[in-house]
Amino acid sequence: MEIFLVVVQLLIVFGALWLGSRYGSLALGAISGIGLALLVFGFGMKPGTPPTDVIYIIIAAITCAGMMQASGGMDWLIQLTEKLLRRNPEMITFLAPLSTFLLTVLVGTGHVVYTLMPIICDISLKKGIRPERPCAVASIASQMGIMASPISAAVVAFVSISNMNGFDVTIPQVLMVSLPACLIGLLAASLCSFKRGKDLDKDPDFQARLKDPEQYNYIYGHSATTLDKEIPLKSKSAVYVFAASLLLIVMFAIFPQLLPSWNGEQLKMNIVIQIVMLVAAALMIIISGAKPKEAVQGPVWQSGMAAVVSIYGIAWMADTFLGHYMSQLESTLGGLVGAYPWMISIVFFVVSILINSQGAVVVAMLPLAYQLGIPGPVLLGVLPTIYGYFFIPTYPSDVATVNFDRSGTTRIGKYLLNHSFMMPGLVSVGVATLVAYLLTMLIY
Repeated sequence: MEIFLVVVQLLIVFGALWLGSRYGSLALGAISGIGLALLVFGFGMKPGTPPTDVIYIIIAAITCAGMMQASGGMDWLIQLTEKLLRRNPEMITFLAPLSTFLLTVLVGTGHVVYTLMPIICDISLKKGIRPERPCAVASIASQMGIMASPISAAVVAFVSISNMNGFDVTIPQVLMVSLPACLIGLLAASLCSFKRGKDLDKDPDFQARLKDPEQYNYIYGHSATTLDKEIPLKSKSAVYVFAASLLLIVMFAIFPQLLPSWNGEQLKMNIVIQIVMLVAAALMIIISGAKPKEAVQGPVWQSGMAAVVSIYGIAWMADTFLGHYMSQLESTLGGLVGAYPWMISIVFFVVSILINSQGAVVVAMLPLAYQLGIPGPVLLGVLPTIYGYFFIPTYPSDVATVNFDRSGTTRIGKYLLNHSFMMPGLVSVGVATLVAYLLTMLIY
């Protein structure tokens, strides 16, 4: 009977995750609330603890990034990126993913690349390069950057939860591993994509489409660009403010002795990040002319707040379920993960496929990993495996990339899993994990 109850409760958890992912956005967190309610009121489980510290940091970071977008600073970053890509069109398969990766690293969310995707496709078509090659890996890169951003929910949550569990790691120390690992992973994926598929002049499907005048005009009759847009100095100042705030956070992380302390207790980095991000957002309003109303209507702020609700609901439900069965999990899985601690990477990857959020994976599963006795350096080494939601191509950036590619070469296959993002996703995550694991073994 007890096993039957566990199975039913587990089905409720996974059912809530599956149903929430089908609706997407805020629904993931809200429907997780249904699962939480069933566990608490239906099965009498004690409610877990929602990850409020992580949520506060995310709110501060997306408020700052949203203000930069509202000020026009994001447009300047996209314009600078486009200039780089158009100067070197023959290297688009390498430069496009590098560009989307760095934009995500800077802003902390992968939702800033939608303006860039049509430009990548346009440059590819004009150079005669199959757009699938740069577009697919660029979409993957936009999500890989989350693991290398000093203000992303995933990195901040990893540091906060690790510190609470005895692994005293800082944001710069995480980036020392994740940044080179993700870059090497993306380089490997770009190399694999360089000659991927048939060239456009040898692709019979593409050539058949060109024979239709309407299709020809749709593919070649339009040009996507941001170069005709004038960016005022006020907008550029928002980027300088944002960059300065990131440098300040990194400086405090490297030199914690600069932080104030009270009764021997030093100011924690999660509070530092919140203060610095809020001050930066305020300066963008005062100096850069960012309008708060436009910020909350922008995609960065809206997608970020959707992520907050998702993490809130998912992590609370997961903490309730796992906390209830923690002693059984420790006795059942303790020996296995003790002998093969890297196997937690499989759990991270599978959970990521289900919930489409790297931050939520960290908040929901990292405490369990520490409870099972997995060392912090091992968990840092397998950090890239928190990105697995490319596996089923329903994530907004992947869907948008398919729609932006006017050539039709970036596609979701007939059998769902044979899509354009599978190969670069598996290569990127696989190589990045191997590199990160080796780096942590060398450092720790």
